[in-house]
Amino acid sequence: MNKKVVVIIAILLILVLVLFLTYNFIKKGNTIFNKSEEDIIENILNLNSYKATMEIEIESNKNKTKYMVKQELNENKSVQEVIEPSNIAGVVTEYDGKNLKISNNNLNLSTTFEDYTYIVDNNLWLNSFVKDYKKYSNSKSTEKNNEIILEVKNEEANKYSIYKKLYIDKNTGKPTKLIVQDINQKTLVYILYSEIEIS
Repeated sequence: MNKKVVVIIAILLILVLVLFLTYNFIKKGNTIFNKSEEDIIENILNLNSYKATMEIEIESNKNKTKYMVKQELNENKSVQEVIEPSNIAGVVTEYDGKNLKISNNNLNLSTTFEDYTYIVDNNLWLNSFVKDYKKYSNSKSTEKNNEIILEVKNEEANKYSIYKKLYIDKNTGKPTKLIVQDINQKTLVYILYSEIEIS
C-alpha cells in the first residue's frame, strides 16, 4: 500500500514539475511570441546595429533595377556589399562616420573619400527610416494581417522619397520589407529583407 502511495505522489510531482516548466517556457523562455506591439516597435526604434541580406527593387522613369545586397551597421561603421547583379557584384562601400571607402573585391580596386557625409542617411538603410520615424510627428503604426506597419511622411525630403513604410512580422519582431514612395505615393524603392538580425 505504501509503495502505491509513493508512486502516485511521485507521478503527481513529476506532472506538476512538467506543467510548471512548460508554463515558464511559454511565458518567459519563448519571449518573442509574448512581445507586445509596443515592445516590437521599441526594439526597432532603438536598434544599435543590424546585419541584413536584402533584395532591392528600384524603379525610375525608364526601368526597374533589382539588386541583392548585404548590409551591416554598427556604432563604428556601415558596410554594404552588392551580391547581384553579377556585373557589379563585389562592390563594397564602407563608411566610418568620416571617410567613405568604395572597393571592388573582384578587381582589387578601392577609392577613399575623406570627410564624406550622409552615406547612411539614404533610403536603403534601416536606420534612416528609424531616424525619420522618430523625427516627424506624423509617424504612425498600424497592425494588419499579423504585421505591424510603421509609416512616416518626410516633409523635408525630395519628392521621390516622401513616404516610407516599414513592415514588421509580429511573430518574429523582425522587419520584412521597407517601401519608399514618391509624392504621389508611387513605390520607387522596394526592399525585401530575406535575412535580418537586429541588436
